[in-house]
Amino acid sequence: MKLKLIKALWGMEGTGTLEEQVGRIASAGYDGVEAPLPAPDDEQRFKELLASHGLDYVGMIFTEGPDHYASFEAQLERATSFGPIHVTAHSLKDYVPLEEQIDYFRRAVQLEQQLGVKVGHETHRGRALFNPWDTGKVLNAVPGLGLTADFSHWCCVTESTLEHFESELDLAIARTVHIHGRVGYAQGPQVPDPRAPEYAHEVARHFEWWNRIADTRQHAGASELTFTPEYGPPGYLHTLPFTNQPVTDLWQVCKWTVEQYRENFERTQSVKAT
Repeated sequence: MKLKLIKALWGMEGTGTLEEQVGRIASAGYDGVEAPLPAPDDEQRFKELLASHGLDYVGMIFTEGPDHYASFEAQLERATSFGPIHVTAHSLKDYVPLEEQIDYFRRAVQLEQQLGVKVGHETHRGRALFNPWDTGKVLNAVPGLGLTADFSHWCCVTESTLEHFESELDLAIARTVHIHGRVGYAQGPQVPDPRAPEYAHEVARHFEWWNRIADTRQHAGASELTFTPEYGPPGYLHTLPFTNQPVTDLWQVCKWTVEQYRENFERTQSVKAT
């Protein structure tokens, strides 16, 4: 199974033109870009940029009310024109009743199958799958539903590193199609810097989950695993009071995370091969 490392455009705001951002991603050795659908006027330019650098695309869509399914349908149909390897969806809102969630996700899976594109619905705060217990109910009710696993949100929501949610984690891991590799902690969805020794426990827990996802994907016969180090800019990234200066370098944190995960992935694959 091949590991594909994807870089999000999120967090690269203000670091140059789109051409410079995509060029930097390609030069750093990433295999693809994860980003929302571009504005219609930028669509052809975006497609040509990805093609010129040989980069894959992971699309991102964000459903809006009052009809979230209609929003999902319109965005996913447009996303297919970009030839994405898959799509990450922020689906529904956290206050939507469970019965409505199940109906939405059943229809979403049917549309994915019709369009021939795989969607990972993200485990994101503020969205339907923001906690492990309701996500488990949805997954049990909707066969074929895939996840983009960002368990940093669940750490924040439950104020834990999910020690009491192993059965829900098992189910979510089994249905994950894409990883958002950000380390969260009990008080937030992003530790100040994952390289700091005080967050060793949180880093170890997240790597454990990501390894389990890789094992599950491989046992299922998947040919590849995609991983985005999705650390965010200030707002997510901690800053110093009064100055609003970031406490660390976001690009370097993403670089460190992918290097650590690549080494870990390759080591694990090598052990399995012996």
